[in-house]
Amino acid sequence: MPTAPQTTDELYRALEENDRRPYGRARTVTAEELVDAAEQFDEPVPLVHALLELQEAYTYGSEPRKSPVVFARLLTLFDEQPDVFDERLRHLLFWRFKWVASALRALPEIPLASLRQWLTEMRDRYEKAGLGLQPYYGQAYRLAAHTGEDATLAYELWAGRTRTRLSDCEACEICERALYHLAAGDDERALRTWEPVLAGKESCQEEPARTVSYALLPLLRTGRTEQARELHLAGYRGCRRNPSMSGEVGRHLEFCALTGNEARGLELLAENRNLFEEVDSPLDLLGFLTGVEVLLQRVELLGHGELPAAGYAGRTWTVAGLRAEVRGRADDLAARFDARNGTTAHTDRRKVRLDRAPLLDTLELTLRTRSLDDAAPTAPVAAPTARTAAALPESLPELILQARALDEQGHPDAQARWARLRTLVAARDYTHPDDPAVGPLVQLHADLLADEANRTGEKDEYADAAALHEEAAGLYDDAGKPGHAALARACALLAAAEVPAQDTDGTGAKAAALTAAHASMVRLHEETSGLAPYQEARLLRLRATALGLRLQASGSEEHVAPVLAEVDLLQEFATRHDVVGQISGALLLRASTYAISGDLPAAVTEIDALLDRLRTHGPAWHLPRALGLRGRLQLGLQDAQAAHADLAEALRRAADWPADTVDGARLHGDLAETCMRLGRPDEALRHLTRCAELDLRRGSRTDAFCAYDNAARLSLDLGRVEDCIALLDSLLAEPDVAAGELDDRLVAQLRLTRARALHAGDDLKAATAEFVALAAESAGWDDDPGSHAMIAAETAVLLGESGEFGRAREAADRALAAHARAPRYEQLSNCLRELARLQAQQQGPDGLAGALAFLADAGRLADEARAAAYEAHGRSLDTALAYEHGRVNAYAGAYEDALAALEKALALLGEPGPEQDHAGEWAECVRLAGAVEGIYLERPAPALARLDAAVSRLTDLGHAEETESLTSLAARLRDEE
Repeated sequence: MPTAPQTTDELYRALEENDRRPYGRARTVTAEELVDAAEQFDEPVPLVHALLELQEAYTYGSEPRKSPVVFARLLTLFDEQPDVFDERLRHLLFWRFKWVASALRALPEIPLASLRQWLTEMRDRYEKAGLGLQPYYGQAYRLAAHTGEDATLAYELWAGRTRTRLSDCEACEICERALYHLAAGDDERALRTWEPVLAGKESCQEEPARTVSYALLPLLRTGRTEQARELHLAGYRGCRRNPSMSGEVGRHLEFCALTGNEARGLELLAENRNLFEEVDSPLDLLGFLTGVEVLLQRVELLGHGELPAAGYAGRTWTVAGLRAEVRGRADDLAARFDARNGTTAHTDRRKVRLDRAPLLDTLELTLRTRSLDDAAPTAPVAAPTARTAAALPESLPELILQARALDEQGHPDAQARWARLRTLVAARDYTHPDDPAVGPLVQLHADLLADEANRTGEKDEYADAAALHEEAAGLYDDAGKPGHAALARACALLAAAEVPAQDTDGTGAKAAALTAAHASMVRLHEETSGLAPYQEARLLRLRATALGLRLQASGSEEHVAPVLAEVDLLQEFATRHDVVGQISGALLLRASTYAISGDLPAAVTEIDALLDRLRTHGPAWHLPRALGLRGRLQLGLQDAQAAHADLAEALRRAADWPADTVDGARLHGDLAETCMRLGRPDEALRHLTRCAELDLRRGSRTDAFCAYDNAARLSLDLGRVEDCIALLDSLLAEPDVAAGELDDRLVAQLRLTRARALHAGDDLKAATAEFVALAAESAGWDDDPGSHAMIAAETAVLLGESGEFGRAREAADRALAAHARAPRYEQLSNCLRELARLQAQQQGPDGLAGALAFLADAGRLADEARAAAYEAHGRSLDTALAYEHGRVNAYAGAYEDALAALEKALALLGEPGPEQDHAGEWAECVRLAGAVEGIYLERPAPALARLDAAVSRLTDLGHAEETESLTSLAARLRDEE
């Protein structure tokens, strides 16, 4: 707190401001300082308010040891100066007897006799004050349930009593009744009892998050897996990182462990690492640690005890090490509670949780499915494939020769052999075969470098690939293999040409580099003699590829013919020498060239010929790629159904080969686009997430995160808000994101989508906080003011929804300033009109001036858009503005002005026609004008004439649906006449 309040008014403002902060150490420290400040005033009332705020901070900040101390001060003030406590303060005081009872139960060092003594004190004071005893019996039952003794009797004494004003809220009492049935083993009755809370009909500060955490396992046991999944996503978000809800977090971790989602459990544990240090309540900590232990025990049983795990600060933990630490601490806490209570209840409950077997082998909780193998800190691994490759030969010479033979064919199985050889050669005891057929060790080193260079180039790491190819060429020279050296140098030329140019015209520079690379390849080809047919075919393929990439970069029509000429050379040579793979390569290059040049029908003809050949002559591993290309061509020809068939077949064929043979991520991405065109968004969502998973496996994190963002946005469009938020939370928790290593604009896009999802999920506070942060960051995007304008505009609207119109005005002004540099007419107009509506609706006449100022800005935008000949994609900016003037004035009670504005909007719209273009908008203007005129201005006759004429007009035009609101209003006006 910068400075202590000097007056009681300043103190109350500071208390209100602190009340808006989230529970946690920052809020608690400020509350402590405000108590110190309140003690300087002679009046006791400010001190009472400050003490109440401090007790709340301790209670919901999980510091039960301090809550009773503060309450003792309040009780002393009440006993000494009861008149200081008005009705509201008196109600709060008696309510918080229950808080103290809960706090004392949570502390094993408090004797059981003291707990019972406090309940007696509560009963006596309630009786003396003439208050009903149902809250007392509620606390007596909770103590009995806690100790495990006489719970049934205590439950009956509580549950049968009539509720009072001081009873716990409906949601909390529902949870306690359900937990009683759950303890009795009756899942169905517990779930029936919980139904009002789970359905969102009852809620409070702690609910439904508390209920959800307890209901997860009963839902699974009764077969309601989808409801359990949905509630886990929503419920976890309501309790994560919250010290006062650490027990709930522990139950979510347990749910993950028992549904085959151990990797997600470890991810959530890392997100809640703060709870190890911040939970001061021993009872809450016991619940949290037991949930953590269930998860860690399951991970260790699956053989992953060496995985890293997030635990207590100050050291690095493995799953096994943390489990041992947690087990010791939790066992000690349970023993302390049982010693205090004289029972074994807490040890027994821990044993039940730890002995519970998994309820499902697997339950797909989120759009991002991860296994424990994915959680291991190792290099990306290839996705499993359906095909079983031929076994690797035992003989080292045979392995080397087989790798080279397969590599000459371009066969995918060569990769496994090179990988095995790389491991063998790296061993300290490796001995190279003395076999003329195998050649010297330097040749094998060159082979391995060439393979590594190819794989590096596939990751778009062109500079590294070029260097590796050059190194391989040198080794081939040393081995006396000029043909191999020439091929390696040609590959180096192509890779070097693809290195992005710096500080130049990227397209022109790349085209020039590829032209030079092609010329060098031609010279290299002419200068190298004694090439084997497969080597010469590869050189021709590289030459054609260089020109094809040049065409792709430039898009120039003059670059088409040279590519086709090189392809003809390749095809003729490969056909003459029966180099099967390069015949296929030539046909694929020709089809791609036609596609790039825009001749899609010719491209389809070529690809059809290629597919016929592949099915007859092979090679079979080229089929997935050819089918994928035809699928994309069909998509370009607007035949989504045919595209889907080709792409789906490509995926099926790809499963027959190692994962890196075909770009599976691209196939899934293309299928996602195809499914969207076919109106199958759920299927598209599955393909997008699979695309992202495959990109992650091969180390393409930027591509993966882009695909995941598309999946998140699609899930939001589909109304799967919690799925969207859970996916984005998982991505934003990735180490490279947290460390700022991922592209900052991509991360901002992920956060923006998440903020929109939070808003859609009615979490206005969290959404607004994220938007405010993004608006501040995007203000520094000098190269992209348009994005800042849109983010600032959305931020302004959310601030308006929160009633913070001063801050909303500031955000809108920043959006307008950015708009001046990069116009966003429609988005800004929509924002300003919505802000005007919100302010008039929330503040009535007092907000009219501010609302009209927003509309004045929207009017200037409309004028600018008209001058710029901008055409809105949605409603006309002028008619929308006139309508909003009508609505704003109506909210503020300026009904004549409202009616005049609506008349203007109707004049701008004009009479509707048979088309649906603006019949709905026109009908809404008529309806609001009729309501203003007939209800608020009390002129029903002209209002009815207006409505009846509009209904007749719309009916004649066939717009029956648009008449419903008008006929309803007309009927109301006639009833009131």
